[in-house]
Amino acid sequence: MDSIASTSGARWLFAVSILARLPLAMLSIALLVHAEHLTGSFAVAGAVAGIYAAALGVGGPLLGTLADRRGQTAVLVASAGAAAALLVAMATLPDGAPLAAPLALAAGLGLATPPLGACLRTVLPGLLPDAASLRAAYAVEASAVELTWIAGPPLALALGALWSTGAVLAAAGLILVAGTVAFAVQPASRRWRAEPTTTRARGGSLRSPAMRTLVMVLTGVGLLFGAVEVAVTAAADALESTTAAAPLLALWGVGSLAGGLLAARRSRAGRRGPGLAAILGALTLGHLALVPAAGSMVALGAVLVVAGAAIAPAYAAVYAMVDEAAPAGTVTEAFAWLATAVAIGAAAGAAIAGAVAESAGPAVALALGGAAGAAALLATAVRAPTLVTPVALAKG
Repeated sequence: MDSIASTSGARWLFAVSILARLPLAMLSIALLVHAEHLTGSFAVAGAVAGIYAAALGVGGPLLGTLADRRGQTAVLVASAGAAAALLVAMATLPDGAPLAAPLALAAGLGLATPPLGACLRTVLPGLLPDAASLRAAYAVEASAVELTWIAGPPLALALGALWSTGAVLAAAGLILVAGTVAFAVQPASRRWRAEPTTTRARGGSLRSPAMRTLVMVLTGVGLLFGAVEVAVTAAADALESTTAAAPLLALWGVGSLAGGLLAARRSRAGRRGPGLAAILGALTLGHLALVPAAGSMVALGAVLVVAGAAIAPAYAAVYAMVDEAAPAGTVTEAFAWLATAVAIGAAAGAAIAGAVAESAGPAVALALGGAAGAAALLATAVRAPTLVTPVALAKG
């Protein structure tokens, strides 16, 4: 945390970005529950949540590209306002509303959600004194985001029970606007501009071989996330303790938080391909160790803490390469593509693991998560040359 404390601007931007992203951690479950309340159908609710996730994956890079071209302030404020309006519209839909209404609103919400994480990571290099401080900041940020995902879903469910599911969505919209505007009006965000470039080749940030490698890696990591989340829930159900799934997944997040804080203290770890490969190796082995633990709740919880410890460091190692890997003028878009890669991977991993868990059991679904980690490791190994000198490959 010392690296972030090195400037007051970085501290404040960090804090408000985390606050503004708390609603995003609430929305996946809040949209699901609210849509089920409106329609009485979990199938429809699942479609609403799925469309939101898909649109989020599409909208992030588009808004990131706009931020690279026009600056952050206008893009963030306009997208936050649109997202909040859509959340309020969703919150005020009457029971029995036409199916098209929540589906259309969910799609619009995903497209309009401001790319706060990408914007924060884009600004940080200009606020911190050296590369080691920047890598530490990325590790702390990845850990702090884990806290939002640990706290967000239970908070959404608790507020829904206390008030209403619609009130949760409206409150999420207000927090999103307040946090995003507080971020966007800060001098560091207002003054930030992408590196000047005379031309913008087709493909944007993905024309860089290094960026394509990082997207492959985080797609594999996302597959792991989606598969393990479903597999752990299936394992808890098989042990006749479905309610234990949430605490087990929280332990997974606690492990990531601890790993990220440790990585922040040892900020030299994870540099370039070899460091990233070492972290991905630990991520893979830790999640493969879940397979023999699937028959015991205590063993599963203990291994999840250990396995999760490599999650935040993996994010930090990837993020530390982006500023050099992304072509000039595309850094915000590049960070947004990484978020999209994780989202796409997680959605696919959850879908595949659900089918595998039903047909072959939770242990095999957990093995699928380990295999996804191995795929990310393989991509790093095979494409290691693209990560050795990303500046030359991406900008030359």
